[in-house]
Amino acid sequence: MLQSFMAFAVTGEGKQMRPVFRAVSLALLFTSAAVAVPQSSDQASVDTAWSVLNAGLEDTNNDVRARATRILGELEGNEKAEKAALKALQNDQQPGVRAAAAQALGEMGAKNTKEDLFNAFQDQDPSVIIAAAHSLIQLGDDRGYNVYYAILTGTQKTGTSLTDQQKKLLHDRKKMAALGGEAAIGFIPFGGLALSGYKLLRKDDTSPVLAAAALMLAKDPDPKSGDALANASADHDKWLVRAAAFQALARRGDPGLIGAAAAGLQDDRQEVRIAAAAAVIHLHDVGSRPKPAPKPEKHRPTKKQ
Repeated sequence: MLQSFMAFAVTGEGKQMRPVFRAVSLALLFTSAAVAVPQSSDQASVDTAWSVLNAGLEDTNNDVRARATRILGELEGNEKAEKAALKALQNDQQPGVRAAAAQALGEMGAKNTKEDLFNAFQDQDPSVIIAAAHSLIQLGDDRGYNVYYAILTGTQKTGTSLTDQQKKLLHDRKKMAALGGEAAIGFIPFGGLALSGYKLLRKDDTSPVLAAAALMLAKDPDPKSGDALANASADHDKWLVRAAAFQALARRGDPGLIGAAAAGLQDDRQEVRIAAAAAVIHLHDVGSRPKPAPKPEKHRPTKKQ
């Protein structure tokens, strides 16, 4: 049954079901294990489950291997799963598998792989770079924001290790349009912009990927990202990116950016004006809140002489 489902999933019809595949595939893996061995033997069930999963990880079909790698993200705290994902990230020849491995490491909370994920910024495929960046942010490493900054602005922050070739790939129209459907939107929720983003993807537009980058920068503590969002909201020729930039400004919660938000109230697109209006209101509310009183300093008792 598992093999039949795998075969279906690699067809065109099966690919449409990818949003639900993770839950179904995990259930199938462990159902297969339960059928194969007596229920009284927990360890035997686990061993069989790993046999099923390892078979997927070593499958010659790239899609099967990517899905098996991706499901490792469900195994939080499992050292064996972490090693398998790291091996795929470092050694697999297919970028889809490496991207799945990078995402799985973030989802399983593998904090000791931060440097491996950062090193993945040297990959020549943008899907791997974005997956690694997203996972770094999930793991509390702000270096992940560097990638989204580069996508949105076309420039690099000081210390960013992206190469010129990688920047070229990240701004390749066709490559990024395809990536938007496969990876970027999957990593980043668009909120109220989801429907518009999906429609633009069907027009071979890079807007959703750039908009996703803007939304990711909302929580970047680096002031440069606040400036980048303000610039994108004012100057970008893609309305979806401007709207996302205003949405990110609202999420950022910096009252000092209210002037940039107010400029969007005159935009020629209603969607952008609405996003700008929300940003203005929220940033005004944040600026109007009473500031918390400073905590009293703790005085250490003096030592008796």
